[in-house]
Amino acid sequence: MNPDPPETTPEISSEMAPEPSTPPPSAPSTSISAPLLRPRREVFDHGLLPVPKFSLPDPLTLLSPLKPKLSEGCSPSHRIDAASLADFLQISTETSSLILQTLAGVLHCEDKDLGVDGEGTADFRDVLLFLYVQGYKRLVPRANKDSPVVNEVWPHASAFDGYLSALSPIQLVRSNSRKFVPSQSDEEAHQLSYLQKHIANILSLLSDTLEGVEGDDALVITQDTFGHLGFLMQFSEGLSITQASPFFANSDPDMPAAPIPASQIHEWISQQITASLEYATEKEKGPSPLKEASVPNVSGGNADTDITMVDAPPTNSGAGSNNSRGQLNNGSNPTYYRNQTFVEGFSKASVVKHPGDIKGHSIKVLNCHDSMIYILAPVSYATVYGCSDATIVLGAVGKAVKIEHCERVQIVAATKRICIANCRECIFYLGVNQKPLIVGDNHKLQVAPFNTYYAQLGQHLAQSGINPNENKWDQPFVLGMVDPHDALSHPAGVSDAQSESSTCLDPDIFTNFLIPSWFCPEVSEPTIMNPFVLPEAYREAQKKKEVNLAETEQTIRSLQLDENKKRDLACTLHAQFKDWLYSSGNIRQLYCLQAD
Repeated sequence: MNPDPPETTPEISSEMAPEPSTPPPSAPSTSISAPLLRPRREVFDHGLLPVPKFSLPDPLTLLSPLKPKLSEGCSPSHRIDAASLADFLQISTETSSLILQTLAGVLHCEDKDLGVDGEGTADFRDVLLFLYVQGYKRLVPRANKDSPVVNEVWPHASAFDGYLSALSPIQLVRSNSRKFVPSQSDEEAHQLSYLQKHIANILSLLSDTLEGVEGDDALVITQDTFGHLGFLMQFSEGLSITQASPFFANSDPDMPAAPIPASQIHEWISQQITASLEYATEKEKGPSPLKEASVPNVSGGNADTDITMVDAPPTNSGAGSNNSRGQLNNGSNPTYYRNQTFVEGFSKASVVKHPGDIKGHSIKVLNCHDSMIYILAPVSYATVYGCSDATIVLGAVGKAVKIEHCERVQIVAATKRICIANCRECIFYLGVNQKPLIVGDNHKLQVAPFNTYYAQLGQHLAQSGINPNENKWDQPFVLGMVDPHDALSHPAGVSDAQSESSTCLDPDIFTNFLIPSWFCPEVSEPTIMNPFVLPEAYREAQKKKEVNLAETEQTIRSLQLDENKKRDLACTLHAQFKDWLYSSGNIRQLYCLQAD
């Protein structure tokens, strides 16, 4: 197979036709009644690591020689550990462990041998697919008449304007090159096109060679290996690739099925991708579902489609606001079967999401400004992108969190893993089981231990598999400034250097973050304190503040003042408290009160 695949689907030759014993796969109709092939967004959103060694335009040149080494060095069950992977790739054990941890976080199915923390052994076929997709380049935004103009959504000028020569994250989002934010369907079509271009090489990596057989039929895919393609792609309607394909459909579980020529699988997958891309093109030409439904606000829904924000949400969106894409009746349309919820474009608002508001297992908080966002629900994945001057609480994220292109944002997150990229002047209050990954062009990041709780937090942590007794908030793993997957942030020719690391927040500045009790439903066994243990320095600072507060209260009560002096004292205290609300950003917590 050609190591430099063409940009478009190759012409199918007669030699690639299925054998008579196998029913020829027919091209799916673009009718909305047929399930559509989709890329697994988790891999592209949370599975890309900025390691230049693996981010090659043609990963086959690196992985083809590596495949026999991996397969020979693996156990009979095709598994490999971090030490062996480091030896084969000539990288540090710390980096190979990061690869397996990231792989574990984006796998399409449970792998008990690898474990949720990636500390075990991985199937080498999953490792090959993971390393191959590291060559993916993200979509460069283009003008789209249906995409929101960022300058219309963001009224606030960056604090870095005219100060730094390099663009800050929000300036980058606002610059002309990023005037239009890619829609979800644009990104998905880009990922499908990537798979279409590379599927031949991917199959060649996974295939076995039959001895004594020549031509296309010499490369075959076994039933077990075919299932690993589910790492990269799936079907709408919740179907896995093995459930939707015509291959191995009637195989006996007790008897290994005969392998299928890779050429047949290539033809079938190419047809599925073409059908999905054609449907996306037809949908783009048609009338906007948003305009037909006359929905003024599309934030917070579950429909991962090309329904984009027309207007910013109302200024005073109250707690629990649920103007959502999910209000559209799209249940019969497979293009709407996605596992994502959106909170998008809020300004000076308070937004609360409970488990009943979350559709699917992933949430994205996009382009929110000067707002309070409470995600008080367990999810598998969370993304925060393009936000500024906001406080965002992520209750329990069982797989991975990514924070990207944010400024002056406070993140409170309990998660298994977090990646921070291209952020400035942000504070992260973390309860995290793996080392925080810091990549890209970051400045003045601070980290601190997790600092809040709500009634259902303990239950959500257990449901998400997060261990509150293990917190690596102060052990960052720092990679390079250049993200080879993003040509926009760091154009070609820019030399790489280690990203700026984070510093620990001064314990004297650390405060507990209180989530309003009326946000939380009553539960039989509520969480009544922070489940993550504070380090000694932060505990002592908290005790000192409590003592000072008690002494101040006692002093005020003991004062003998006339009514005029009491009024003056009250006014002074109120003014100081108001100044603190604004300087700390906690004034945003009052938005929900203004809406009520």
